[in-house]
Amino acid sequence: MLTPSPSPGIVHAAARVPAASRRPTLYALFLFLLLAGLALVPPYAALSGQTFYVTLFARIVIFAIAAVSLDLILGIGGLVSFGHALYLGLGAYAAGMLAQHGVDNGWVHLGVAVVVCAAVGFVTGFISLRTTGIAFIMITLAFAQMVYFLAVSLKQYGGDDGLPLAASSRFGSLSLADSTTLYYVAFGFLCLLLLFGTRFVKARFGMTLAGIRMNERRMKALGVPTLQYKLGAYVIAAIICGMAGVLYANLTQFVSPSYMSWTTSGELIVMVVIGGIGTFVGPVVGALAMVLVEEGLKSATEHWMFIMGPLIVVIVLLTRRGLVGVLHSADARRAAKAAARDKGMEARS
Repeated sequence: MLTPSPSPGIVHAAARVPAASRRPTLYALFLFLLLAGLALVPPYAALSGQTFYVTLFARIVIFAIAAVSLDLILGIGGLVSFGHALYLGLGAYAAGMLAQHGVDNGWVHLGVAVVVCAAVGFVTGFISLRTTGIAFIMITLAFAQMVYFLAVSLKQYGGDDGLPLAASSRFGSLSLADSTTLYYVAFGFLCLLLLFGTRFVKARFGMTLAGIRMNERRMKALGVPTLQYKLGAYVIAAIICGMAGVLYANLTQFVSPSYMSWTTSGELIVMVVIGGIGTFVGPVVGALAMVLVEEGLKSATEHWMFIMGPLIVVIVLLTRRGLVGVLHSADARRAAKAAARDKGMEARS
């Protein structure tokens, strides 16, 4: 059977496309290698006999989920919340309290965490989002500290000492007591979250939220209900972080008020900043870098914080757009060189 040959115009147009532009970008290649590497952690741990890698990287993946949820409001909406760990703690306590009363159904754990985080996020967001700047930061911090001290006062649930997880979450025949199962559940959720993030920034909701971040006064003048959009994003971020809290409780087999402390919120912000604000993949890279460097420094010296602090400052100063921003800048330079080379070829022809 004969197939029609392409017209000369199409052939010439294809020939004019530079080879560099047809190759995958550095960002796409890095994303593929990152996800592939994370997917292969349990098999590598089993083959090498280093089973602690599964627990270590499960912690990284769970914190990456929490950091991505923060990036939803920080990177896209420009809302610097210093109390985002509140929802990590609420999700953990939802699993811990229910397990304490003999409920080990994972769907119930997730359902309660979603409802509680959505309700608390709606109430606190409705109040705090009426402010901006430093006032918003301080109000979110105040709400998180209020719930933190409430958890400390709950002596029947361990108080300041925390609460051991009486039973791991079960989803039918799957139990999160198994570290490999927990890892792949968290990893699958992270992949879905990254897919959601790529769609979110291109959707009407995400583009409107970005417009509000750039110029809220102009968006109001256009008739956009800015408070509703910001509140919606705030509640979604709270729900996602609460689900990460359920996973974190199953990882540590423990629930503590420290999960919702202001220091944990600060760590999430640092992960987003050093990874790349508004990129969604950046917080994953930030969580990976933070946890691995922290564990490496802890094994080297007990004064690891003295080294960690200046190291974060250096990274932020050298990479203004975060670690992922370096890849985007390299891709931009690569595209510019390819365009210039293509233009030169057209001029010579």
